[in-house]
Amino acid sequence: MCGIAGFCDYSDRFTCSDEKAESAMVTLKRMKEVIAHRGCDQTGEYLRKYVGLSHTRLSIRDVSNGIQPMIGRKDGCEYAIVFNGEIYNTEEIISDLRERGVSPNTTCDTEVILLAYMEYGKKCVEMLNGIFAFAIWDFAEEKLFIARDRAGVKPLFYTFVGDTFVFGSEIKALFEYPGVVPTVSLDSFREIFEIGPVRTGGCGVFEGIYELDSGCCGWYDRNGLTVERYWDLKSEDHTDSYEQTVDRVSYLLRDAVRRQMVSDVPVCSFLSGGIDSSIVTAIAAQVIRESGGTLSTFSFDFKGNDIYFKSNSFQPEPDRPYVDIMLSQLNTNHTYLECDEEELADMLYDAVCAKDLPGMTDVDASLLYFCRKVKENNKVAVTGECADEIFGGYPWFYRKDLLEGDGFPWSRDMTVRESLLRDDFAARLDLEDYAHERYLDSVRRVPLLDGESGEEAKRRQITYLNIKWFMQTLLDRMDRTSMYSGLEARVPFADHRIMEYVFNVPWSMKRRNDVEKSLLRDAFKDILPPQLFMRKKSPYPKTYNPNYQRILRERLTAVVNDSSSPIQNIVDVKKVFDFLEQPDTVGKPWFGQLMTSVQMAAYILQINFWLKKYRPAVKI
Repeated sequence: MCGIAGFCDYSDRFTCSDEKAESAMVTLKRMKEVIAHRGCDQTGEYLRKYVGLSHTRLSIRDVSNGIQPMIGRKDGCEYAIVFNGEIYNTEEIISDLRERGVSPNTTCDTEVILLAYMEYGKKCVEMLNGIFAFAIWDFAEEKLFIARDRAGVKPLFYTFVGDTFVFGSEIKALFEYPGVVPTVSLDSFREIFEIGPVRTGGCGVFEGIYELDSGCCGWYDRNGLTVERYWDLKSEDHTDSYEQTVDRVSYLLRDAVRRQMVSDVPVCSFLSGGIDSSIVTAIAAQVIRESGGTLSTFSFDFKGNDIYFKSNSFQPEPDRPYVDIMLSQLNTNHTYLECDEEELADMLYDAVCAKDLPGMTDVDASLLYFCRKVKENNKVAVTGECADEIFGGYPWFYRKDLLEGDGFPWSRDMTVRESLLRDDFAARLDLEDYAHERYLDSVRRVPLLDGESGEEAKRRQITYLNIKWFMQTLLDRMDRTSMYSGLEARVPFADHRIMEYVFNVPWSMKRRNDVEKSLLRDAFKDILPPQLFMRKKSPYPKTYNPNYQRILRERLTAVVNDSSSPIQNIVDVKKVFDFLEQPDTVGKPWFGQLMTSVQMAAYILQINFWLKKYRPAVKI
């Protein structure tokens, strides 16, 4: 994993003089330095007449020979690449290249991408199985080619300064380019208060900041930026029997995990005690055993949860007993990690710095804390993320009231989001209309089968929305928290072959006999202990310690009492104080299953910190 950044301009101003070249190189280094947390093993810059590229590397594959920017030559022309990610099918691509007389000089996947582009052009992205964001300077055609993986695991943001195209792995890299100034508009606040912590696809929240959408590639040339979608979910008739479907899912995930265990440094696993991470961990442990090693595993919880845990419909039981059950079956080097409420509250602000935006509050903050702890001993981890979005694990896939709603099912109740805003500001935002338009835009893009209607069509819509919206939030969270810690997190469930296949499996197979994710359970009943095989879904852990709520109350009280707090221009102070005086209650979730009134207080704190840190120009 790495961080990439750069710019492209056809005015020939980067190298037209020594002074200009020196200034451009300084900019490249500044862009690279602010994302150095993504990997500081090696760094490099590339500057030519129209383009500048910079790179900071977390060395995972071919540690000695994978230095970037990497340069290749063909027919007298130069090509240069900066790449963030991992490619899991390099051997197949190398075989294709060798048949065409092209042989790599290294075992690095970066070179494989570069050679594939030089040989196949933009079609190279369709050959890649992996997680990636990259940019290639094509001297022959004098254009900058960019691409992002199908699932959207790796980020790629961009903006424009006049005729200059500027890009980077994170938004903060763009702000290091002269003339890119943080700016927010009404739409920015609509994204934060109505869509957030999800983001509309392609939207960077800051005005004029964009993100290359998942499954897209493009190029910047003298005609400007052109973007094409090279991959999307497609609807097809599913003709496999249930037994064949179980076998296919079993093969695809086992193959995905095996591919993603390839590394020149040790790979560990996150083990939560849920079925998703347990399946991935069991497969990973087997792969490591075959090579004579022992897998390292990590589980996460909060100090005091053994005392304060409260069973509820979303989280009916604690995770620790199920972690122990898995460990009794697997021979791993396991570490139990815990975070206390004071550390959690402090990490809310680091989580904003990691993402450049407010996010999933303590869910982001705790994962950031845990990733830092894991990084003390490991560089690479496999996770069980994304199974619920693909296999239908959330209640909105099967609860009639949520399934039949006319809007994003994870954000049904908008009152909590609006309850603390100033009345005049809320009226200008018109939040419900903004969210509903984003919802309708997405529903129109759902690829239904001919004649598909009713409940099956609705479930296909829900699945599409979950993969394109909700899953993006979790992938965004995983990338920023892990990479802010210099840790590479891999997500086998997000393999595009799994997404493509399971998207077309009928609901009767995904939830057979009214058992959630029965297809996934049956595909791995050979490696799941009986107690886990039928365990009800349990979400990412949260703290139940009342001291966390107390800390948030104190900090939010201090913020709203401070006349210099930028949040005072947005929220109604009296409403906030009324909110803080309410008795302890988790309330109704305002996003997903974990974001309740406690997280709303944390969200306001994050927004205030975000506005103070980035000091955006405000256009409202």
